[in-house]
Amino acid sequence: MRKSVFHVKQSENESTFSLPDDTPLARELADLTARRKRLAEAQVTFTGQTRILTVSNQKGGVGKTTTTVNVAAAIATLGGRVLVIDLDPQGNASTALGVPHTADIPSVYDVLIDEFPIADVIQQSPEHENLFCVPSTIHLAGAEIELVSQVAREHRLKTALDDFLESVDTPFDFILIDCPPSLGLLTINAFTAADEVFLPIQAEYYALEGLSQLLGNIRMIQKHLNPRIHVSTILLTMYDQRTKLSQQVADEVRQHFPTEVLDTLIPRSVRVSEAPSFGQTVITYDGGSAGAVAYREAALEIVTRGARRTEEGTS
Repeated sequence: MRKSVFHVKQSENESTFSLPDDTPLARELADLTARRKRLAEAQVTFTGQTRILTVSNQKGGVGKTTTTVNVAAAIATLGGRVLVIDLDPQGNASTALGVPHTADIPSVYDVLIDEFPIADVIQQSPEHENLFCVPSTIHLAGAEIELVSQVAREHRLKTALDDFLESVDTPFDFILIDCPPSLGLLTINAFTAADEVFLPIQAEYYALEGLSQLLGNIRMIQKHLNPRIHVSTILLTMYDQRTKLSQQVADEVRQHFPTEVLDTLIPRSVRVSEAPSFGQTVITYDGGSAGAVAYREAALEIVTRGARRTEEGTS
C-alpha cells in the first residue's frame, strides 16, 4: 500500500509520520498541501481602484467579524492595501487586528459624531504593513442615539471616507466595513458609504432566515440613499463537509445567488476560533491551517473576480 509522508511542526522540532494514501486523513492532508501550493503560486493583479465593501448580516453568529478580519489580512498578504472600519460597538474586529481600542483612544465614534478626519484615528495593524484599522470603542454603543440629531446622519461615514481617500498619497485597494448585526443608523452609514455588500452566510438550517428582509433593506437603501450598493459577494461559513445539511444549504444558496456565491467554503475550524483570543487573525496565528487556507482562497477569489469585472467593464 502506498504511503504519504507529512511533516508536522511541533514547537521547535520537526516530526515526520506516514499514512496510507487511501485514508480520509491522508487525502485531507494531501488536498490541503495542494491548496497551499496553488496559493503560493497564484498571480494577483489589483485594479488600482478602491473597492468598498460592507460586511453585513442581520443574523448574528454567522462569522461576520471573523470573515472581515481574515479576508482583510489575507488580501494584505496578497499585496493589497486594506482598511478595516470597525463599526460594531463590540469592537471585535479591532481586537482581532491587534489594534488598541480603549475608551480614551480616538475611534470611528469621533469620526461619526465629532467629524474627526479618518486620518486622525486610523491605526496600522501589527498583522501586516498593508493592513490598517479604524477602531471601535465603547463610546460607539451610544452613537445610534446621538446620530439621530446629527445633520446628514446617514451620510457621515461616506463624507469622512470620501475626504480621506482624496487625501491619501497611497490609495487603498479594499475597504471592509464591519457592521453590527442590526439595521440601525450605524449599518445605514455603512451601506451608504459602500459600493458592495459582502454577505457571510452560515451553512446551517437557519442560514436564509432574515435574508429576504436584509435584501429588502438593501433595495430601500438603493432607492433612497445609495443607488450604487448591491450584493456582490456571498461566502458560506462554518461549513461541515461531513453533514448533508451543509451541502443542502450550500446548494440552496447557490441556486438563489449563482453569480454572487464564492466557490470557496469556510470550514468549522478550532484555529479560526482561537486566533482572536491572541489578538490575531488566523492568517497570522496559523497560516497553514485549513481555516486560514480557506480564507486565503476566498480573498484570492474576491480579488480576481473584481479584476475580471473591471476588465469586462472596460472592454
